[in-house]
Amino acid sequence: MGVVTKRSSMTFFSDPASHYSHRVRIVLAEKGVTVDIVDVDPDNPPAELADLNPYNALPTLVDRDLVLYEPNIMMEYLDERFPHPPLLPVYPVARANSRLMIHRIQKDWCGLVDQILAQPNAKASEVARKELRESLLATAPLFGEMPFFLSEEFTIVDCCIAPILWRLPALGIELNEKQAKPIQKYMDSIFAREGFKASLSDLEEDIRS
Repeated sequence: MGVVTKRSSMTFFSDPASHYSHRVRIVLAEKGVTVDIVDVDPDNPPAELADLNPYNALPTLVDRDLVLYEPNIMMEYLDERFPHPPLLPVYPVARANSRLMIHRIQKDWCGLVDQILAQPNAKASEVARKELRESLLATAPLFGEMPFFLSEEFTIVDCCIAPILWRLPALGIELNEKQAKPIQKYMDSIFAREGFKASLSDLEEDIRS
């Protein structure tokens, strides 16, 4: 169960187009982790991946004799393995709130993103696009309360939100209203971070090129 022959370095099998892989790449970049990032076509994964991951899925993180294949677990593992800079709050209540926010992002936004990207012209995607846009606008005031999302410091929550916001052009979503200004300001700040820029795959760079 996720234990393999020891490797000399950390390897991250990444889907260069996936927002789930992207969130982990942001953590790796923010922490300056030395890692071998292997871009994988999810429709044509290498045989090695099936040996490592029983689901033959992406992303997959291999650190010596450990294999992880759930992105949120990867992010927390990396935060503990490489404590500086910390990406989760120190205090239990704040940590719990961060985890709850990640759960809400997963439940409220990620499924909609997946639907739109998988079938951009489908009727269901039109509904999902409208729902996601309205949900983002409803959340807009929260983006302006603190320098980062409900935090004075950059956290794992930002690592989950940023890949979705970066993909707005690919999702066919524009946020030009005055109401969206806090989100625009947040995006400008996050996208300017060196860690975020370093996390981008070539495919992701093309989204906003």
